[in-house]
Amino acid sequence: MTSLSRRAEFFTGTEDDGRFSGPATGDERRMLVSVLGAQRATLELKCTGLEGELSRRSVEPSTLSLLGLIRHLADVERRWFRQVLAGQDAALRFSSSAAPDGDFDGAVSDPAVIAEAWEAWRSEVAFAERFAAEAPDLDVEGHDEWRGTVSLRWVLIHMIEEYARHNGHADLLRERIDGAIGV
Repeated sequence: MTSLSRRAEFFTGTEDDGRFSGPATGDERRMLVSVLGAQRATLELKCTGLEGELSRRSVEPSTLSLLGLIRHLADVERRWFRQVLAGQDAALRFSSSAAPDGDFDGAVSDPAVIAEAWEAWRSEVAFAERFAAEAPDLDVEGHDEWRGTVSLRWVLIHMIEEYARHNGHADLLRERIDGAIGV
């Protein structure tokens, strides 16, 4: 297989895995939740089959890694859905004011660290999915120190943006680890 054909598969895919088969018309909440779900599934797919390699860094001096992305996105989910929208007093799991880059800096090749990251991410995604499903409408609001008043609609759109950007990073990281592209 030539490099060119591998790149073409990267953009077109080799098979339909169903991630992007959600509704294209109709109910706004269903569409937003479906697109965000596809982005979440993409992150998980890009990390499938890797264990210790998840902590491999991109290029020195960067601390960017797939494991760091999982930890970072667990904190992002927690912040927007638990803290901002649900108003919970829930400290971030991996970063803090004392260790603002703890999500990436603490991403080390230890089975317990890897298991904790996956459990945290899945738990936060499950909370966010329940919150979005049970909200009376997309106009539910929360207060954020950075943005002020935000709606569930804005948070869903922001989360799609966040995952899309980091899935681009995950593409490059995964290719560097084992050459896999287009997953």
